[in-house]
Amino acid sequence: MRNLKLKQVLPADTETETLQEYKGAENLRTESGTAGLDPSTKTPRLHSVKEMPGLHVMGDLFDVQCDEGFLVDQDQLTRHCLQLVEKAGLSTVGHYFHQFEGGGVTGMIVLAESHMSVHTWPEKKYVTVDVYVCSYSQDNRPRARQLYQSLLDTFRPEREVSHSVERL
Repeated sequence: MRNLKLKQVLPADTETETLQEYKGAENLRTESGTAGLDPSTKTPRLHSVKEMPGLHVMGDLFDVQCDEGFLVDQDQLTRHCLQLVEKAGLSTVGHYFHQFEGGGVTGMIVLAESHMSVHTWPEKKYVTVDVYVCSYSQDNRPRARQLYQSLLDTFRPEREVSHSVERL
């Protein structure tokens, strides 16, 4: 069994935090040098980066009520997560899941659009999930939200604490 001290993650003040509030933008570097702030919008000026933001959603799921197999069975969780990714319209590039002896499962799916990860603690009925997509060629934020919702539907937490960040 893994030792775990649960730390409650507080949600952001707003549904989505963006780089618009980033105070250190003058130190932000890109391939073409220092980004600086766009004086008209007070947002970081990012050169060579697509304007459509990606989305990173992180969730702590407490008192999950799912089938126990999703918490302790590496193969079942892997197959299910790969199906959820496909159903959301995202592209799997690779994946790796690991089962801890007598405990939970940790896993990641690498997406062409970025990644999805899941970590289970069956002894605490606790799961963390992470969905991150870029929007380089199209707006993938709805797909990220769909995948995150599918994970919530799978694990059925009694309480969820989530945090989302729009990223360039």
